[in-house]
Amino acid sequence: MITAAGPHQRTLPLQTLVDRDGTEKPLLRILLEEAFCGKIEQAAVVVLPGDEVPYARAAGDLAGRVRFIPQKEPRGYGHAILCARPFTGDDPFLHLVGDHVYVGVDGRRCAEGLIEVAEREQCAVSAVQGTRENQISRYGTIGGQRLPGPVNLYRVDTVIEKPTPTEAEQQLIVPGLRAGHYLCFFGLHVLTPAVLDLLEADASGTVSLSTALAQLARREQYLAVEEQNRRYDVGVKYGLLQAQLALAFAGPDRPEILSRLVELLASEPRA
Repeated sequence: MITAAGPHQRTLPLQTLVDRDGTEKPLLRILLEEAFCGKIEQAAVVVLPGDEVPYARAAGDLAGRVRFIPQKEPRGYGHAILCARPFTGDDPFLHLVGDHVYVGVDGRRCAEGLIEVAEREQCAVSAVQGTRENQISRYGTIGGQRLPGPVNLYRVDTVIEKPTPTEAEQQLIVPGLRAGHYLCFFGLHVLTPAVLDLLEADASGTVSLSTALAQLARREQYLAVEEQNRRYDVGVKYGLLQAQLALAFAGPDRPEILSRLVELLASEPRA
């Protein structure tokens, strides 16, 4: 399930990028290809009312495997996820945000490893990444304890949405991380129906996913896996450019792109 109904987010999944295979694709198409890995065969995309047609066009020949669900009220990110409940039903589901590009470092889809962990552990699992203190105000951030074993897996104790450095220092220190670093959401989750129950219970005002996940951590096992892959937020300044470069560097055209960048830098007039 992909969320794309934010007022400042709605056009981002329609932007065209050149994927790592050298093919021009809308970001939505790249996200759907990320989602349709392993056992996943159907997807839902939560959109603003009226955006169903352009989104279906961006999905191309994958549109037949996608349900476009309008979020009729602007009640926030958590409410957008809740809108997809008729689609997800009583099953766990993979969730991706519509304004990120995910780039695997080992040739695998980023979602594949997360799904494997969720199936093995039989619980909700979020992908997280070590993030410098000066950037945590952009992300949901977890506090927890590393579990023994070869995989960087953490038991989540709490979640705070876009914390201040003071909040992070007081509540989100994770033993073993570098000083000044915290575990922030990567934008990929495998969520369970229990999360939707908690979102549904928040009937007043804006519905917050981070609040629901913090409650989930107090009720049942909820894990986070630290990603070595990379994610790029296309909604920030130069975000699309950074995501495009990352995709280019991850594909077979990397030498050509590097050569062009060197030529571009060499042609810049000196001050």
